[in-house]
Amino acid sequence: MKIHSPRVNRIMARCAVAVCRTLFRTLRMHFLEADPSVNPYHGDGPAVIYSVWHDVAAYPIFAGRHKRTVALVSKHQDGSLLASGLSMCDIGLVRGSSSRAGASAMREMIDLPDDRNIVMTPDGPRGPRRRTKAGMVFLASHTGRPIVPCGFAATRDWKIPGSWTNLSIPKPFSTVYLITGEPIPVPRGASREEMAAIEEHVQREMDRLTEAAEQLAHPNVATTAYQESRPQAPLARPSRTKIDRADLDRSAAA
Repeated sequence: MKIHSPRVNRIMARCAVAVCRTLFRTLRMHFLEADPSVNPYHGDGPAVIYSVWHDVAAYPIFAGRHKRTVALVSKHQDGSLLASGLSMCDIGLVRGSSSRAGASAMREMIDLPDDRNIVMTPDGPRGPRRRTKAGMVFLASHTGRPIVPCGFAATRDWKIPGSWTNLSIPKPFSTVYLITGEPIPVPRGASREEMAAIEEHVQREMDRLTEAAEQLAHPNVATTAYQESRPQAPLARPSRTKIDRADLDRSAAA
């Protein structure tokens, strides 16, 4: 169902944000950082581009308080509700996509202040699911920001059906794993061949970190980065931990 009224969109967004903030207060959060300097909730450190799969975008939105984050949101009608919600979470907006207003959105992101972090869903807005596209690497090559691949998983979640992928929402009192990998530098003025190679590297890291998060959430279950349904297992209450690179590699290989 498409909502064409901006006022109704704002009301729905306000309700959704209130529900999600309440839900996320019940979760036990584990932040697993290969490089703590690029944590988006600290407000310091170098500016980067965070790569987040579309189906787990709710996790980083509500996992902490954003300091200087900007997100690319589709100009399609179904992006209006998301845009309203993000603005209520202190996340700046650039409206556009690969199919509508893409060039102007790219120019706007290139011109952002140097201290802004950018969040992109490289498989959005229409898929294919969990496959990177060239736009993120192009942006990195023109801004000097490295790409930080991310992986997320919850011990228990709902899958909300979408047109091309489901949206994962963690269930109350579950444990959530939020993993950021090493920043991937992209040289300014990179050639097409270099950008294609970096895009493949980002894809592999996104797959690896997603797999690692799934292994941590479901250690006794064989998982793949493309699995849609997850077994259910309980847990509770908030905490914050870190993990080093060796531990992350062992989790991914398990």
